[in-house]
Amino acid sequence: MLKLYHAIPSRSSIVRWMLEEVGEPYEVQLLNLQASDNMTPAYLAINPMGKVPALDHDGVVITEAAAICAYLADAFPKAGLNVPVGDRRRGVYLKWLFFGPSCVEPAVTDRAAPRKEDARRGMLGYGDFETVMGVLAKGVSAGRYLLGDQFTAADVVIGSGLRWGTMFKLIPERPEFSAYIARLNERPALMRAQEKDAAQK
Repeated sequence: MLKLYHAIPSRSSIVRWMLEEVGEPYEVQLLNLQASDNMTPAYLAINPMGKVPALDHDGVVITEAAAICAYLADAFPKAGLNVPVGDRRRGVYLKWLFFGPSCVEPAVTDRAAPRKEDARRGMLGYGDFETVMGVLAKGVSAGRYLLGDQFTAADVVIGSGLRWGTMFKLIPERPEFSAYIARLNERPALMRAQEKDAAQK
């Protein structure tokens, strides 16, 4: 049994999209962040960070969106969303899974909420915003998806960040990003996830 602790809108929409790609039955427990449902003792026992998403898979709780996507891809390999151990492409796959939360998100967050004084480049795990955007643009334009013709969990993670960042004008509207997002928007699983979120708002 898969149970997603979800809030609309939030980062947990990344995992709802991933669950639709996986194609296994799942249950959703909606949390109202404005009502602080995520800070109740019951939910803090599930995720002490008080954040969504959290996923319960037969009693195993996983938190952090990219980790959940990686877990689901490995737990349900028939969906073809992972690169298995032993495949030489797995390193590139993992790089993109981690690049989203460790480089793209902090770079965009720092751009949206700038410091009073610029931090030294070496202090920031992502380096600088323009470099992150350049690496991202090259990655999403190398093929149909990040790993060529294979759509993976990494595309869910990176694609979600790009879709959100460009929607709120926090990521530049480069042609590489627009083309990649257009390809993602054609995916039936993403359409289903969006329709389900809209119906539950």
